[in-house]
Amino acid sequence: MNVKELLADNDAVSPVIGVILMVAITVILAAVIGTFVLGLGDQVSETSPQASFSFDYVDNGTNDTLQVTHDSGEAITADSVNLSSSVTFQEYTSSGLVDSANDSKTFEVMNVSGDVTAGNSVNVAGGDFNSATFRIVWTAESGSTSATLQKWSGPDA
Repeated sequence: MNVKELLADNDAVSPVIGVILMVAITVILAAVIGTFVLGLGDQVSETSPQASFSFDYVDNGTNDTLQVTHDSGEAITADSVNLSSSVTFQEYTSSGLVDSANDSKTFEVMNVSGDVTAGNSVNVAGGDFNSATFRIVWTAESGSTSATLQKWSGPDA
């Protein structure tokens, strides 16, 4: 066997590479078509917004207060942002309590219209928040996806 002929013979290289490329293209096309057919492409766009919230707690004994402020990050539609708690609470303004007690309310209900942007805040009051947990929960427009954006726990929680 002549080594020079063996090294110079490259007839089989092109067909092998061609077959590998065809298989790779077929797999990629099948994956793309499959995501659209199964509807997985729609869920990719429903990622939770990146936003930071702060909590300013004041222990008033029998009627504690908590101010929740959007500090930074993306603007979020007010009706998709929910403040939920392990205890009931009411929104309050400088004129006093403005609504009935619940354990979950959207920012839209709490007088934030349009989008929740940096600087927007809501004030809530209730009984004893020392052992309470509050969560800022975002829910996608379709309702199929939700995420907790921020969580606050009272000093005794």
